[in-house]
Amino acid sequence: MSVHSLPPDRPLPSSGGALRRALSRDSLARRVDWILLLAAAGLSAMGCVLVWSATRNRDDITNGDPQYFLVRQLINLAVGVALAVGVMWLGHHRLRSGVPLYYVFSLIAILAVFSPLGTEINGQRAWIAIGSYTLQPAEFAKVAVILAMAVVLAAQVDAGDRDFPGTRAVIQSLALAAAPLAIVIVDDLGMAMVLSVIVLGVLVASGAAIGWSVGLILAGAGGAVLVWALGILDQYQLDRFGAFVNPSLDPAGAGYNTNQARIAIGSGGLYGKGLFEGTQTTGQFVPEQQTDFIFTVAGEELGFVGAGTIILLIGVVLWRALRIARGASDLYSTIIAAGVVAWFAFQSFENIGMTLGIMPVAGVPLPFLSYGGTAMFASWIAIGLLQSVRMKRPLSA
Repeated sequence: MSVHSLPPDRPLPSSGGALRRALSRDSLARRVDWILLLAAAGLSAMGCVLVWSATRNRDDITNGDPQYFLVRQLINLAVGVALAVGVMWLGHHRLRSGVPLYYVFSLIAILAVFSPLGTEINGQRAWIAIGSYTLQPAEFAKVAVILAMAVVLAAQVDAGDRDFPGTRAVIQSLALAAAPLAIVIVDDLGMAMVLSVIVLGVLVASGAAIGWSVGLILAGAGGAVLVWALGILDQYQLDRFGAFVNPSLDPAGAGYNTNQARIAIGSGGLYGKGLFEGTQTTGQFVPEQQTDFIFTVAGEELGFVGAGTIILLIGVVLWRALRIARGASDLYSTIIAAGVVAWFAFQSFENIGMTLGIMPVAGVPLPFLSYGGTAMFASWIAIGLLQSVRMKRPLSA
């Protein structure tokens, strides 16, 4: 007997009921933002291929194994996705009580880079060496700052005591953000820039008085001038800014990276030279091409179409994240989603901009694409947080 011939009062087979439950409006399958998930997965998959292309001929760093970095990046991706699933399963509201512990752990980890565990790469002491692996604790600090500020700024608002964060809450949240920022700025200016933008994005999303955001921008500008005037920046950081202002200032030194990056991207044309066929990439003319300058591999080998696809997918991630922030059920959730938007938007713009010469070289990875375990872990944790916020939204949103 067919399903259509069953009497109206007779229940459908159990398999049909399971299917209806799986597709019901309040089911997990319907609550997950599949567009966001697929966009992040697409970026990560492209990143694995581009990292492979950038490193397969690098016997000096692969010990003769062309798949060395590909395998490690695939492992990084698998761990990152597992972390995202874990965050989704726990939920950002259940994680709320553990935010203070995570925040303290992040501070300790950042400070550890100045201990014997810390190691210096390309003039920056921002990593912890554990055997053959290196971790960049500042990546986890991005998540810690977003969550810690969200907890403080949303406490009274979500409890119904206020319509927007008060002065005390704003000051407390800024103090929480200032601690990791003060540590990071010592030797990682790029990460400090990202954290600063995250703080600004969180403040705007919280609904705090506009004067706080204006004051933060002015304080940041004044602080930058003061840091420059006091000579706190290392020489290599000053050289990078000098090369940004005048690319021809030191073409064989500080300006070398950006010059070679633009040559690689410009030579790709519309469709690129073909995967694994880039002369700038195979010739190893662009330093750190598997990490900070991964976008140049796409520009040269996949051309404008491939590079444009990456920018399009990043745009999709930001679009879905903004939708999630707008439909969030409470201020705590809104701040989390908005903080992730500020993080991904600025870091992507800075990374791609420095390869095109429109932003200074700041040493920040391209989310989901650049090689690196902690960067991948943090990015997918952010995806898990976004999905958790969406899953807790009102059914009518």
